[in-house]
This record gives sequence, C-alpha cells and structure tokens, in this order.
Amino acid sequence: MEKIIFGNIVDVHRRIIYPGKLTIAGKHIKDIRYDEEAKGSDKYIMPGFVDAHIHIESSMLSPTEFAKIAVRHGTVATVSDPHEIANVLGVEGVNYMIEEGKKTPFKFNYGAPSCVPATDFETSGARITSKDIKNLMIKNEIKYLAEMMNWPGVLNNDEEVYKKIQAAKESNKPIDGHAPGLKGKDAEKYASAGISTDHECVELDEALDKINAGMKILIREGSAAKNYEALSPLLKSHTEQLMFCTDDSHPHELINGHIDRFIKRSFDIGADLFEVIKIASIYPINHYNLDVGQLRKGDFADFVVIESMTRFKPVATYINGEKVAENGRELFTTPAPTLINNFNCSHKMVEEIQVSVKYKKVRTIVAHDGQLITSSEIIDTSQLRQQDALKMVVINRYNDAPPSIGYIKGFGLKEGAIASTVAHDCHNIIAVGVNDEEIIKAVNEVIRTKGGIAVSNIDEVTSFPLPIAGLMSNLSGEVAAEKYNELLEIAKSLGSTLHDPYMTLSFMALLVIPALKLSDKGLFDGQKFEFVSLTD
Repeated sequence: MEKIIFGNIVDVHRRIIYPGKLTIAGKHIKDIRYDEEAKGSDKYIMPGFVDAHIHIESSMLSPTEFAKIAVRHGTVATVSDPHEIANVLGVEGVNYMIEEGKKTPFKFNYGAPSCVPATDFETSGARITSKDIKNLMIKNEIKYLAEMMNWPGVLNNDEEVYKKIQAAKESNKPIDGHAPGLKGKDAEKYASAGISTDHECVELDEALDKINAGMKILIREGSAAKNYEALSPLLKSHTEQLMFCTDDSHPHELINGHIDRFIKRSFDIGADLFEVIKIASIYPINHYNLDVGQLRKGDFADFVVIESMTRFKPVATYINGEKVAENGRELFTTPAPTLINNFNCSHKMVEEIQVSVKYKKVRTIVAHDGQLITSSEIIDTSQLRQQDALKMVVINRYNDAPPSIGYIKGFGLKEGAIASTVAHDCHNIIAVGVNDEEIIKAVNEVIRTKGGIAVSNIDEVTSFPLPIAGLMSNLSGEVAAEKYNELLEIAKSLGSTLHDPYMTLSFMALLVIPALKLSDKGLFDGQKFEFVSLTD
C-alpha cells in the first residue's frame, strides 16, 4: 500500500524548496513532485540526518535505546566506531554491536576498530590484529576502517598499521582519521596514507591544514569536546569538505538534541541552508557509501519532517518508508539488550593508592573544560589543595594489579570522589577525589557493580551501573538520562565546576590525546609518546 505525504520538499540537490507530494511504495520513494495541496504548509521534508562519527557506547545506552532517542531528533543513521567495546571484548564486542543494532529499524553503520588497544602503554581487555581487520572488512555491515589513532605508526611506517590500512583499501572502504594537532608535512603524510577524515581539530588553522592535505573535517560537538565554535567559519568556505558528528554524547544531552542541534545552530549564524543540510546528511552518505536515502525518486525513504524552519523542530522521522518517530516519541519497540562483560578485579584497599615516597613537587595533569587536550604543571605538594590539584588513580579492571597514581588539576571537587569504568580507550577504572578513603569507596562501588559510574561523600555512595561491558546501561534512555543527571548533580554539589565531570574524567586516560594523561601503567606524555615520572 502506498503512502502519501504532503509538505515543502527541501531538494538540496537542486537547491530549491517547493510545495509537493511524496509517494512511498515499500521501502522506497516512488515519486516526488510539485503539488498545490501542500501550499501554505509549515512542514518541511528533508533528508534524514547522519552522525558522521560516534561511539554508541559513549551514550551509555545500548544500541536499541540509542536508536529510540536518535530518531526523535531526525537522525536516521550513524557512522559508528565500536572502538570502546572492542577494547573490552575485541571482535566479539564488534559483533555484539552489529547484532544489537539489527533489532531496530535504525541504520547503524559500523567500522572496524583500527587501534585496539590504541597504544601498548595501557592494559586493554582485548586486541584486534591486522588479520582480524581483514576478516571484519569482508562483512557487509562494516563500512569503513575506524579512526586511525596511531598516527605515530602512520608517520613511522609501522608494518602492522599499514596492513590494516591496506585491508581497507583492498575492500574499497574509506579510512577514518584521528590526529589531534597534526599539521604541515606530517598532516600531508598522514593523509597520503589514504586516511580521509579527522574529527579532532580544535583550531581553525589545523582544520585548514588537513583540508589542504585532502582530508574532510568532521565538526564535533559532544559532551566533552566542543569544537563547533572554533570551526564554524568553515561553514562559509569549505562546506563540501565537512560533516557533523558528536563523537561522544552522554544520555542527558542526547535526550535534548542530536544532529538537529548542529543544523539549527548553523542556520542561526547565517550558513547556507542547503549546504548545512548536505553536511548533516548527503556528504556522510556519499563519503561512507551508506545505504541511506537522499530524498530522491527511487531512494530509500529515509527522511525527516520539520515543523517550521525557524524553530527547526523534528516532528516525524521515516526509515525505509516506515514512520519510526512522531512528535518526540519513537514508534517501535525492541527486546531487552543482551548483557556482555569483561571484568575481573578485586576490591581495593586504601593502602594501595597511598604514595609511599614523599615528593616535594609532582607533575600534574591540567584538565580543560570542553576539551580532550590537557596541559601539564609542576606543583609543590604542599600547595596541592590550594592549586585545586587532586589525586587521580587508574586501576586495571581485567586483572588484579597495583593502581597507577597521579595528580590532576581542574576538577574543582571540595569533597568526596567520583569513579568510572568509562575511561578511554581501555576502560579501566578511573577515579579522582579529595582523599584516599573517598577515592577507594567510589572505586569499590564500580567494582561491586562490575562497571559503571559512582560518586562517594562521607557515608554515602551513589552509583549508576553499566552492565553491558562496563560501558552501557540496560535501562531505557529516559531512565538512564535521569540516573546520569542525578550523579552529575551530586558531583557538581561537591564542588566540580566542569560542564560534565564524568565525561572529562573519561578522557584523562586517553593517551593518544596530548599532553599529559594517566594509564593503568603510569603517567604518560602524549607529545613525546612515552612514560614520564610523577616528579622531576
């Protein structure tokens, strides 16, 4: 049976908007044409939105629950890197995400994680080899080689790195990049290896360098890293080289908006309407060769209906001809997600995180709100609290091992501690707090739940369990967002001034982002790519 939808057709290919009628037959658009009956409508029909780079795991939602939230905002597809769960469970984790995604009408497009582990300077739960990548690339569900974080390996002609790149080339699938701060000749060599995108630019000149090297830039606005403002001038000059992505978005923010937020924000600064919509839909579809419709006759009927181009409110989303969301509610149900995990460590004692040597000064990580990049300071140990420097620990969650200890500035906690098993990239336990007792209470709570986030303060410990790989909840999106918000508010009540202290914490073990980070094996300089001592 055919379906007829009336509204203003936003034809981004011909750059026109006209009152029209869209006819759907099965999964496809049978016809699109001008129709007087649609005149005066406040509804606008446009291609469905695509998140060009996201880790579904970072939403803390299962793929099925993520899909339910995303479709409410007009998103019909994602380019999803299962890198996070792969670091916990390897190829088994990648296959888990593929199978869970099939339980929904949503179009998940997964990549083969290229860097598991991202470095050899930390302990992961699994390893994905070039042979594994070759086998993954054969799968139709795998659309690309996911972010090549090991940019030193690319620049230094690492044999294993280039085997992974070659596997993608042989499959004729694109290769995603991840190279924060890379410019000039280094950016040119990185791009010349066949790497086609980057989502790590925080400055305009870096993005222009990479565009000039032949790469496409993904403008990112997630829960931790927010680069839209710095890169927005590209919306007036280099639109065909752009895509939008969230990368890492926690549930409380995903509830309130997804790619639709980028579009509204871009309209507000005067960017070209048709180009903005292309950036949010057409360009990622073409770049990754996705089976997603572009609002043309014969295409899959994947589109969104917007109420008022000024308010830009998605009111209906269609995937493969079926209405999957209407007026802020998804229209499909899914079975409960399967639980899967890899967690094997014992409760910890306060004595294990005490510093046995009395240092006069310590090398301290400095966190910056809204950025993944950190800086470094040497701080007198007698001035740690005055300088807002707190103890931070990272603990191997896959085997019992001595905790790694460091210090961090910028969290602002005046009381208590927070802990999490969402700690990019290997997802060991990471915690920061005002004293050892509070840190250990928070750590032991996430060990008790075998993954999750926690906050402790005096006699009270509150947690949000993440039973799927220690990364994702099995709760609905609304309940997960509510629970996350609860812990967020507690952390802020303890003094944290960060926009999202848990998201910031999750990146303090991410060694491939400079300058100074902490892994379960020690303090790491991401610029020199080597361990450094806690003190000079």
